[in-house]
Amino acid sequence: MTKNSASGKKSSYRQIMKATSIFGGVQVFNIIISIVRSKVIALLLGPAGMGIAGLLTSTITLVGSLTNFGLKTSAVKDIAAANESEDNHQIASVIVVMQRLVWITGLLGALVTLVLAPWLSELSFGNTDYTIAFRWLSITLIFNQLTSGQYVLLQGLRKLNHLAKANMLGSAFGLLISIPLYYYLELEGIVPAIILTALMTFIVNWHFSRKINIQKINVSFKETKVLGKGMMLMGFMLSLSGIMTYGESYIIRIFISNTGGIEEVGLYNAGIAIITNYVGLVFTAMATDYYPRLSGVAHDNEKATELINQQAEIAILILAPILAIFLIFIDWVIILLYSSQFIGVSAMVYWAALGMFFKAASWSIAFIFLAKGASKLFFWNELVAITILGGSNILGYYYWGLTGLGISFIVAYVIYLLQVFLIAKTKYGFTFNRGFVKIFVFQFILALGCFLTTKFIAAPWSYVIGIPLILTSVWYSFKALDKRMNLKGVINKFRKK
Repeated sequence: MTKNSASGKKSSYRQIMKATSIFGGVQVFNIIISIVRSKVIALLLGPAGMGIAGLLTSTITLVGSLTNFGLKTSAVKDIAAANESEDNHQIASVIVVMQRLVWITGLLGALVTLVLAPWLSELSFGNTDYTIAFRWLSITLIFNQLTSGQYVLLQGLRKLNHLAKANMLGSAFGLLISIPLYYYLELEGIVPAIILTALMTFIVNWHFSRKINIQKINVSFKETKVLGKGMMLMGFMLSLSGIMTYGESYIIRIFISNTGGIEEVGLYNAGIAIITNYVGLVFTAMATDYYPRLSGVAHDNEKATELINQQAEIAILILAPILAIFLIFIDWVIILLYSSQFIGVSAMVYWAALGMFFKAASWSIAFIFLAKGASKLFFWNELVAITILGGSNILGYYYWGLTGLGISFIVAYVIYLLQVFLIAKTKYGFTFNRGFVKIFVFQFILALGCFLTTKFIAAPWSYVIGIPLILTSVWYSFKALDKRMNLKGVINKFRKK
């Protein structure tokens, strides 16, 4: 390996870590804001207020997911690819087309909400009392989609600092606007709070996106049609995938409710939140920069393979120590996040934590389908995966209860990893390198040791055995990261600053 090649690899690893640390912090901040918002609504509006706000928000989100054509994800690929070419005219053309499509889909969402407001009220609340509320909220579909357009611009051009600031300030200002409205108007303040939060989020994102200098050009209707076709097709497939995911989630909750009762649904929700919201925020943080970077090199299978391996390595090195801590101290984690009444979900989380290793590896590969613009392949891949996950969830819960849901999680993601690996290998020549395999096997063995320790050894002896396993995982991740990106040098530079 040449000196320049080694330097380039270290730079790539550092970029992954930089983006992960920035947006990991953003995700933590947003989770805190969400918790505070829920607490404020609970205190000022009570359970009824929480129910109304939740139903209004979830219904508007559903309409948005059906009418926004997934542009927040699909357009990133085109802007990132244009940005990689360094062709200013191409970049400007793609951005103009994206902005036009954002307006069209935003207006479509607003029109659908306006027309279907009585039906949406009936569907959500069992009456038409909230028809006017939904008609007012139709404007948020425009604001939300315009905000998505600004987000796509910042993400596609990889303006990470602007994107992070926009995320955090939008959440903070939205909360600050909502509190006085809830305090003074009570239930009547819910709709104005949702509208003003959407408006403020748009203004903040617009403020940062206008800092970017984009070449002023005219794009004809014909060019708009040609450039926009790929965005809309991929976006449509993304929307279908999102609907299928919502559907699977809804079906499994209904099945649990009918089979085990509403309390079991609550426990399941808590377990999924731990895995997806708290542990899974690592994926959200990484995806913000990873997707546009992969889109930029997707035309070169060799470069794409190298980047996927780098991303998978970093994902495992960051996740493994976190998962080891969760496995050993899961009861304390559950009590801290919820209460002792939720301890029953711990067995589900044990198994799901092991499944996260396979999710990290498969997640890193699956982005290649989006980056390549392979919309039909992406759709069928996700349809098969969601079908397997839904079926294994139902079987797992039927035979083993909540523990079965954890087992089904790991089974589904083992199958998913094999599925995406074989597809990517066949179509794009992808393979895992020895470095990733070594990291995966070593950290998974440590996690398995934590799993067995917690399952078969009672406290406090489980802590005596588990803590050295955690420290070994932390030490291994630190050494591997230091080897790849001179982590000690980065830390020393930070300390000097």
